[in-house]
Amino acid sequence: MTSVMQDANGLPLFDWSAVSEWVSHLPDTEEQAQAWSMAERAWFDPLSIALGPDFRVREYGTALLLSNLDPVVAKAMLSYIDKSAQRILQVLEGVAEIPLWGHDLVIVFQDKESYYRYVAHYYPDEGEYAESSGMYIQAGCGHFVTMADSLQALEPVIVHELTHAYVHHLPLPTWLNEGLAVNTEQRLSPAAGMRPDLPKMHARHQSFWNADRIQSFWNGQSFSQTGASNELSYDLARLLVAHLAADWTAFRHFALQAHQQDGGAHAASDCLDIALGALVCALLDREPSPGWEPIPALWTSVE
Repeated sequence: MTSVMQDANGLPLFDWSAVSEWVSHLPDTEEQAQAWSMAERAWFDPLSIALGPDFRVREYGTALLLSNLDPVVAKAMLSYIDKSAQRILQVLEGVAEIPLWGHDLVIVFQDKESYYRYVAHYYPDEGEYAESSGMYIQAGCGHFVTMADSLQALEPVIVHELTHAYVHHLPLPTWLNEGLAVNTEQRLSPAAGMRPDLPKMHARHQSFWNADRIQSFWNGQSFSQTGASNELSYDLARLLVAHLAADWTAFRHFALQAHQQDGGAHAASDCLDIALGALVCALLDREPSPGWEPIPALWTSVE
């Protein structure tokens, strides 16, 4: 596997496109799945060495965990991941699915420095990006990363990022993807924290969003921006999904058809008989306006 080794700011990373090419030439799907799992383990071995002598790889159910957590804590975390996987499938019935290949890969970095050193590899060289305590990385081999803390603090991160992993097979708009993750996190993890002051948050939404900014919400850019844009994007996504998912049967059809290319607009119209921009305006107590609808033609110029 040394021929596919790359560097992620001093940490080893595989060239997963090369691994995928190698796996694709194997004769049947069972061998391909086994080979992919072997590649995942083969990547974790040098990464474990690079992170430090106290890092260990542990496995349980569908999860493969790389961390320096205390063995008791690591065991509890693996058990929680396994239970969360089954609960996510129940909550997002018909939408979420466990990937056919590989494990639920989890890397728990020891501190912020090593965490951000690794995730910086997946961002452009320029620009300012919002802080995070964990994320699901879709590039190449899907895996989620977070920082060491108490298990209770990690629980909502685990549910949130596993939700992303289990809807990764769908070309969801970012707002729908994040809205599903936030709502599932709050439903399944008591450690998700206190709910915001709703009247205050409503007022913040009203003063922040306008016809220009809402386009960056529909195309997903607002979620990676810093400050109020990041916070309010996640909360607006939560509100939209909570409202739309009240009729789960209809919402399931919508989620299975929604596409990032148009922000889910066509699927919302076809499956829910709803105009997304009009819905946002209603939630924010504004008069509906065509400029609030997803307009992909404007997205190349949205910053």
